[in-house]
Amino acid sequence: MQKLIKGITIGTLMATILFVVLFRFYPVGIILSLAVTAGTICYHFAMRLLTGLLYNLFMRNRADYRKPRYNLKPWEPALYKRLHVKDWKGKIPTYNPDLFDPQKHSWDEIAQATCQSELVHETIVVLSFLPILASIWFGSIGVFAVTSAFAAGTDMIFVIVQRYNRPRIIKIIERRTQ
Repeated sequence: MQKLIKGITIGTLMATILFVVLFRFYPVGIILSLAVTAGTICYHFAMRLLTGLLYNLFMRNRADYRKPRYNLKPWEPALYKRLHVKDWKGKIPTYNPDLFDPQKHSWDEIAQATCQSELVHETIVVLSFLPILASIWFGSIGVFAVTSAFAAGTDMIFVIVQRYNRPRIIKIIERRTQ
């Protein structure tokens, strides 16, 4: 998954540069549309990589999963049951599966990694809406709003999975320490 995301980021960056240069010589609307599209895709992927990198630099997957901030709210279990999270959570790709592998990390470390992952994805949800500002220059606010909402919704799936899994991981930790 890491190679794919990095590849898409580099590919869309190169496409953005190519279309911007082409637009300078041939100012045709379709070329501008392709430049904006490639640039927006590049932003979404590069922002995800940079956000994860920054959190990893400062937190290093060390978070106190006992803090109230990471506890489920009373309404969350019912929501997760209604969303059938248990049925689809295993089908969601993981950027770095090794972080959640109990053969490579303790359950305590895995619980901490879920906290950092949750924070990363929550930050990405907010940053997903920044491209709407591009509508100031390019118009088409609807397109930017829809793509931003789709990107934010995608990352909310990852937030939900981390919040769903963490209480189960904590139960394993508690059973092992008794």
